[in-house]
Amino acid sequence: MSDFDYDLFVIGGGSGGVRAARISANHGAKVAVAEEYRLGGTCVIRGCVPKKLFVYASRFRDEFEDAAGFGWSVEEPTFDWPTLVANKDAEITRLEGLYRTGLERAGVTILQARAELIDPHTVIVQPGSRKITARHILVATGGRPAVPDVPGAGHAITSNEAFHLDSLPKSIVIVGGGYIAVEFAGIFAGLGVETTLLYRREKILRGFDEELRDNLTQALFKREIDVRCNAEIASIEKARSRFRVTLKDGDTIDTAKVMYATGRSPNTAGIGLEAAGVKLGEKGQVLVDAYSRTSVEHIYAVGDVTDRVNLTPVAIREGHAFADTVFGNKPTAVDHELVPTAVFSTPEIGTVGLTEADARERFPKLDIYRARFRPLKYTLAGRDEPMLMKLLVDGESGRVVGCHVLGPDAAEIVQMAAIAMKLKATKADFDATVALHPSAAEELVTMREKWVPPAQAGAAKPRAKKGA
Repeated sequence: MSDFDYDLFVIGGGSGGVRAARISANHGAKVAVAEEYRLGGTCVIRGCVPKKLFVYASRFRDEFEDAAGFGWSVEEPTFDWPTLVANKDAEITRLEGLYRTGLERAGVTILQARAELIDPHTVIVQPGSRKITARHILVATGGRPAVPDVPGAGHAITSNEAFHLDSLPKSIVIVGGGYIAVEFAGIFAGLGVETTLLYRREKILRGFDEELRDNLTQALFKREIDVRCNAEIASIEKARSRFRVTLKDGDTIDTAKVMYATGRSPNTAGIGLEAAGVKLGEKGQVLVDAYSRTSVEHIYAVGDVTDRVNLTPVAIREGHAFADTVFGNKPTAVDHELVPTAVFSTPEIGTVGLTEADARERFPKLDIYRARFRPLKYTLAGRDEPMLMKLLVDGESGRVVGCHVLGPDAAEIVQMAAIAMKLKATKADFDATVALHPSAAEELVTMREKWVPPAQAGAAKPRAKKGA
């Protein structure tokens, strides 16, 4: 008989925690999961899934406009926000049910409750103050929106609330320059909302390839999104049913809504980590080793709460690796290199590997192959929206070390490129692949001429303010 109630107790029912619980149970462990809200976590409930559905909705405006070039006559379209929200909610409920069914079939005990550590092997579950012991504990509590300490910040919403607005605002100011901010700017603008994007740094999407950052910024301007870089909020004041946003340079913006999308913080407060002896980093993240083990031998952590690579597929991979390591007799360390990622802006970004700047630092000889063209679909539609593709190649070994795409279906294209790069494919391997024609993706295997970028002094930079 075990000295513990469970072999594994998982705190958090998001993608990483659910995968860890299910695979551990399949390995024969007795498992319980505690989730105080809904199964699925940030991604399914209030993140990438509903956001992608909203992105799809926002792009229909372009589709209706483009249809005329192909002979279609479309009556003036109308949009109903409550219908989108209701249909999104129904899909989230369906997905949550799949998560629950998967756990139940694996024999996992599901507790809709808040759990807090009180020592390395014990949690207390609320409501009821029930104590539960476990041989191993996994922390998978994800992250939460981070809102700066700015006067009046309480008037603003975050992405959590954006999915449940009663009505679509006439205008919105979105603060931030990362994935969430840029994606929601495209969503609201596509749905007809007057949209302003404020970012405190020089360029949006820090950490992405510079050329993609510049080209996307110009594309956002074309879509009448007011992108203002080097802009910081000094205060937010409520003015009747609207809000006055005052910037540190003294400029003001009158808007119907303000949304903060300034990153997310590890959700570690109030779950007893300190009491159990678990060490945290400067940002409050759980510090772990290559096998997701914390400073306490029997306590592990996966996903955004560790602040390693904060992407849902990475959390799932970490959860699976944890289960294989602890209960599957197969020690597995997650490889966080060559993780593909996408920004579901309009146009879309897909990227994997090194940026041009990073590649230049790592490789003495760097070859760049680049294609810029208008997708076939847009030739009849008449839309001025070019596509950009870029391969970075180690000039010594010929290995492809970076792939960056801006344009329609960029994420789908880069997912396939990531497989080849994970297998250490060379530019010669790409060249030897027969092109699939006509497609945009064929450019990845037909680019032959090396590209010499313009001098750094002549590189395009986004304007500090629309119209500047």
